[in-house]
Amino acid sequence: MNKTKRSTIKTIAQHVGVSASTVSRVMTGQATDYRISKDTETAIRGAAVKLNYAPNQLARGLRIKETHTIGLVIPDISNPFFASIAKVVEMEARKAGYSIILCDSQESTDMEIDSLRLLQNRNVDGLIISSVGQDGKHLERLHQQGIPMVVVDRSFPDLKCPSVVSDNYQGALDAVSYLIQNGHRMIACLQGLRHTSPNEDRVRGYRDAHQRHHLAVDEALIVGDSFGENSGYIETKILLKRVNRPTAIFAVSNLISLGVLRAVAEEGLHIRNDISIISFDDQPYSNYLATPMTTVAQQNSEIGKIACKMLLEQIRTKKPFEAKAVVIPTKLIVRQSVKKIEPVSVDLISQN
Repeated sequence: MNKTKRSTIKTIAQHVGVSASTVSRVMTGQATDYRISKDTETAIRGAAVKLNYAPNQLARGLRIKETHTIGLVIPDISNPFFASIAKVVEMEARKAGYSIILCDSQESTDMEIDSLRLLQNRNVDGLIISSVGQDGKHLERLHQQGIPMVVVDRSFPDLKCPSVVSDNYQGALDAVSYLIQNGHRMIACLQGLRHTSPNEDRVRGYRDAHQRHHLAVDEALIVGDSFGENSGYIETKILLKRVNRPTAIFAVSNLISLGVLRAVAEEGLHIRNDISIISFDDQPYSNYLATPMTTVAQQNSEIGKIACKMLLEQIRTKKPFEAKAVVIPTKLIVRQSVKKIEPVSVDLISQN
């Protein structure tokens, strides 16, 4: 059986009885500019529908050096935080007539670099990147090439391109201060990937909360090396076997907190009664757990919307956006996972 031949601009031109250039101008929205009559425009558009014409966007993109596609690179699509940002970016881009090519770097800088190379080869008009975050030299090279780009969630101080991030420091400071105000002194910090901006800011918030309440930090309680669930699970299993186990855990990501919940359940313990927890990242399920979890909520939708708008402005104006970070506030959502206790002892920092 013969395949149906794809309709082209020439096919429509022959059907209507006009030139191919006239059809092209109508299909690219330039009918008014070239004073093409309404009757001719209607006839051409009607023929396009009748003949099932679909424009070759790739060929057009190569010709005018615009593909109306945006590259989006995130570290982990299984993480609800990044998935929600990807959803919002796709929606905002679609409204503006752009498509998204999504790449998951799987928390690997090498895969991130490969993904960016692939997107460049696809001639995307711009990039939104949530980097693995340990080395930004490859991003600086891209920026120097003049490629429109916005960095989200994880940023680099020396990278001179716009970024959109949560106030990770303040969110952590609020969370740990709340634990201290409820009497907790042995507070474990389950950190994520080290040397990334979100992790460093959240750990700094953890430390400063102790300092502001004149408490010493027990370095042995700052553990972990990944934002993943397995890191939370392993570190919690170990923490719960300590002779003086912590009374509370601050998990710096939602996936880490899932690992905490699994480990606590396996040990036959209960959140709040036996150990308190606060998680950075609020999720729909947080309020529906057996013990609803207190969380630090990020404004995922706003992060995605602002990043997309900043990128589209760069693409439209063909000018680099002012290189500064947009910092989005977080909010502590108090539920039932923190028990108010009377501290047995307080290790005060010397106040000289």
